[in-house]
Amino acid sequence: MAANIGIMDSAYFVGRNEILGWINDRLQLNLTRIEEAASGAVQCQMMDMTHPGIVPMHKVNFDGKTEYDFIQNYKVLQDVFTKLKIDKHIEVNRLVKARTLDNLEFLQWLKRYCDSVNGGLMNENYNPVERRTKGGNRSVRGPLKNSKSLQTNNSVNSSSCDADQVALRSSTSTGTKHMKPVANDTSSKVQSMNKEITDLKVSVDLLEKERDFYFAKLRDVEVLCQAPELENLPMAVAIRKILYAADENKDALAEAQEIVSELMNAEQTGLSDDDSVKTNSE
Repeated sequence: MAANIGIMDSAYFVGRNEILGWINDRLQLNLTRIEEAASGAVQCQMMDMTHPGIVPMHKVNFDGKTEYDFIQNYKVLQDVFTKLKIDKHIEVNRLVKARTLDNLEFLQWLKRYCDSVNGGLMNENYNPVERRTKGGNRSVRGPLKNSKSLQTNNSVNSSSCDADQVALRSSTSTGTKHMKPVANDTSSKVQSMNKEITDLKVSVDLLEKERDFYFAKLRDVEVLCQAPELENLPMAVAIRKILYAADENKDALAEAQEIVSELMNAEQTGLSDDDSVKTNSE
């Protein structure tokens, strides 16, 4: 079963565009970034489509904005895994941070699992939009009701506020000229901050692209070093020693260099032995 697929399985080489297309096509959504699925609601509905009725959709919050909301969705998903006896631990603490690679890896696993159950075919009898109405909308209805009550309160109190507004207009009319410079100054500060936010977003996007680029390179090196014909070579062992080193292990590079040095010494010794054999034969 896909629950036990290894990290180097082909499932983990499915690109983000294919994953997004799979989600949008199956669930009639319009996601543009992997991070948009960090709430866990998409994963819950994918399991609901694969195993109709297994997910209590009324507990799934599609409008969650906070990590607390996300965690509740992942609790629902973990309960579903338990019911189906799927031996897959969900790294909730990492997924709720909305980091691209963590969520991409989990969605790659989920796609592999769903495809293994339904053969990659869509459930034509499943209505994703209708199923979504059974969950996640309660967080929307609440504020709507509150807005109605606020509107009613405003209409009741409007008559009492009119007199106060007239008094405010007359009392502030003389100070309006003095407030204009302050307003202009505030506006310029807002524009400056908006520009700074935009620049920061661009920088973050560039950093994410660079991170993904180097991560892909490391994955390629890892795949090469795990090839059956190369995995036992000292150089491949040294490279894996660096790749798999824990953050606090500062000796990984030294250990890898030692392995390479032993390899070079062995090769030099072998060459010296060959030369001596040739000399004796002559």
